[in-house]
Amino acid sequence: MAAVDGDRDELVRLLQAYAGEAERLSQVFADRHHMHVTDLYALLAVMQADRAGHPLTPGRLGAHLGLSSGATTAVIDRLERVEHVRRARDDRDRRRITLHYGRAAERVGTAFFGPLGARMDELLDRYDDAELAAVRRFLADTNAMVRAYRAEVTGVAVE
Repeated sequence: MAAVDGDRDELVRLLQAYAGEAERLSQVFADRHHMHVTDLYALLAVMQADRAGHPLTPGRLGAHLGLSSGATTAVIDRLERVEHVRRARDDRDRRRITLHYGRAAERVGTAFFGPLGARMDELLDRYDDAELAAVRRFLADTNAMVRAYRAEVTGVAVE
């Protein structure tokens, strides 16, 4: 079933509003923890990859953020100094460095975003399994579409 123009416009407006709210909340977190928002984005990428069991290398983090090698090293150094991120040698290839989130990141993240997570749980309880499956599929497809478009307009492959 194709969305009619009004539905499409409303969905795009709601996605833009969400993106703006998420950006503003990210800035609040970064400000409260004396971080640049790029550092927060780096920390989130490290946390997501680490939790998924596929820790990032500094090179992959830099590519994800669109930063030069030097800028990526500076971000990692700042995050490592405050124990948000730690570098580790890969068990299979000792030459390879992987990034993992640190105890401080878990602590401050839980303190700030924990109440939001509880609110998300309450929100999700309002939807049945079929509705959640549709939302999940929509968001996954939307992320894939935007990621593919970003790769197309930048000419850079996106993970």
